[in-house]
Amino acid sequence: MGLLDAILGRSKPVRPDLDQLFAVPSAALTLQAATGFTPTGLGSVCFAGVEGGGFARLQEDVRELLDADTERGGIPVEFSRDAYGYTWLLARHPADDTAGLVNDLHAVNTMLQDGGLGPHLLCSLIGFRDTEGRALALVYLYKRGTFYPFAPLPGDAEKRDNQLELQVRGALGDDLRVEKDLSRWFPVWGAPGL
Repeated sequence: MGLLDAILGRSKPVRPDLDQLFAVPSAALTLQAATGFTPTGLGSVCFAGVEGGGFARLQEDVRELLDADTERGGIPVEFSRDAYGYTWLLARHPADDTAGLVNDLHAVNTMLQDGGLGPHLLCSLIGFRDTEGRALALVYLYKRGTFYPFAPLPGDAEKRDNQLELQVRGALGDDLRVEKDLSRWFPVWGAPGL
């Protein structure tokens, strides 16, 4: 960053650090102790839709990588497209295998990044639930290299539990790189894995 950038208030964009995902298993323990939320074993990766033969081949490579777990009793990976045209990949693991889920999400992100789709990656999320059935996701923003909690309120209305999100931020501040700019805590309504 040059002097002119500093004077004009411009900053370098944060480089994605996919290794931040590996902090989630220990953060999950902190989250459970602080709030009672436990992992569901569901996680997903979201990226902007791209078309073409290269993407189709990459999608098949991802499917082959993750579906290899089906031979050991796992559930095949699922691809879906939301109403906004974003592609979601849903991975499943036993609820007590957060480390395995994170490894899969990291592998998918890395494969897409190495395949030239890094600019299209948006986020990854890991799902949690409490004993009351409330949903919570830890969302990793690929382009920011940070996490934030997303807690939709139960029901059909698209409303968030802001108090819970702030409570989770406070609980996980030492475990994860939490996004400081609350305006970047985007809602992910109906995201697979939530």
